Amino acid sequence: MSDNPFVFNVAEALRGDGAPITVTQTGPSPSRIGPVMIALPEGDEVEVEATIIPLGNGVLVDATMRAELTGQCVRCLKTLHPVETVRVEQVFSASDTFITGDDEVDEDLGSGDEIQRVVDDTVDLEQAFVDEAGLNWPFNPTCEPECEGDTDVPAPDGISGEEQDRVDPRWAGLERFL
Repeated sequence: MSDNPFVFNVAEALRGDGAPITVTQTGPSPSRIGPVMIALPEGDEVEVEATIIPLGNGVLVDATMRAELTGQCVRCLKTLHPVETVRVEQVFSASDTFITGDDEVDEDLGSGDEIQRVVDDTVDLEQAFVDEAGLNWPFNPTCEPECEGDTDVPAPDGISGEEQDRVDPRWAGLERFL
């Protein structure tokens, strides 16, 4: 058995009585997952809970990943460690006729909607979680609810609501070039 928490054995679901199976796996992340400023680092602990639902010659996997991220606030550069969850649902085929049936059908190859395959009775959810984290985790993370200490840090949109002529302290050195 692999120590990859994203790889699940689906043999029991494919050959069992048709009942959904729930499995929880914990282990080190095999790769870095997330955008540049905040992510689950490679090797950090991740927990993945998956419900594997048999679909005849395939399975539907409904999975939730829970992990502590590491990153930096884009305003004050404080280190952040939020705990985040990401949920994915993905269908995997164990047969060439899973979707099309026995009849030959012209398929739109390369459309991006290809069904993932069950390989050696296992499914790998890593890429699904990479894609979902990239879409849902912030590209510009900030302290929650707000940065501590420095009150001169502007709001995320760059407007602090104070004097409009006040120069952002991060750009004050450029004022001499104007």
